[in-house]
Amino acid sequence: MKEELTVESFDRTKLFMAKSLPEDMAAIAVVVHGLAEHSGRYLYLEEKLNAANIGVYRFDHRGHGQSSGEETHYDDFNELTDDVNHIVELAKEENPNLPIFLIGHSMGGFAVATFGTKYPGKVDGIVISGGLTRDHFGTISSVPEDLEEHFRLPNELTDGVCSVEEVRIDYVNDPLNKKSFTVGLARSLASGVAWLKERGNVFSDPVLLLHGQLDSLVSYKDSLDFFSEASSNDKQVKIYGNLFHEIFNEYAKDEVINDVLVWIKNRIQR
Repeated sequence: MKEELTVESFDRTKLFMAKSLPEDMAAIAVVVHGLAEHSGRYLYLEEKLNAANIGVYRFDHRGHGQSSGEETHYDDFNELTDDVNHIVELAKEENPNLPIFLIGHSMGGFAVATFGTKYPGKVDGIVISGGLTRDHFGTISSVPEDLEEHFRLPNELTDGVCSVEEVRIDYVNDPLNKKSFTVGLARSLASGVAWLKERGNVFSDPVLLLHGQLDSLVSYKDSLDFFSEASSNDKQVKIYGNLFHEIFNEYAKDEVINDVLVWIKNRIQR
């Protein structure tokens, strides 16, 4: 069953959401996309998850894709965290007997990391891909202090998203990808990263951290630090040599996705 719909989040912001639910599901995965992109870029991942009998819920962040809200702007990082929580609660309500997993990429990785820290024990496992959890590169902490909150910064992620040229071309030409984001968004993420660092050992959920070694947008050291500081008894980290930021779109994407599938399947069977 496939369905696209609009749902109201915790503060009534309207979020675009899509569900792809095969028969005889063994689990549910909630997919959380990154900065300035949208959930429709994860259809290949969704296809592979469905083929493994894992249902998928994906949604567009507020201000992204087909969701409402000021374009690519946040007043507080908790807006991301609580939107994730709202979709998780919906998935749990609609699938009360199935394990729930989160898969977050980049800013979506940040969102699921803050979710696990703020709402521990709500899901059965969290996968973080290229997650912005420590900002070793200063990607969002280097915004000049004198800029106004709604001042727009250009989206310069293009060249670093992937080593596959057609992916980079599609990224630029995709009308649902945003060309800029606000200073407020950057500052919200920066405060959220600081919040995460202060609570590094609070995160205790099962977690799989994945990162491209040649990621020029978010340092793989973010994932290594998060891994070392998390108090999870069940935690794994894998750094892929020669892969860029979007490891679910890289030339080795099937290897990466298979690692995710094996990890989820092993936790379903426990």
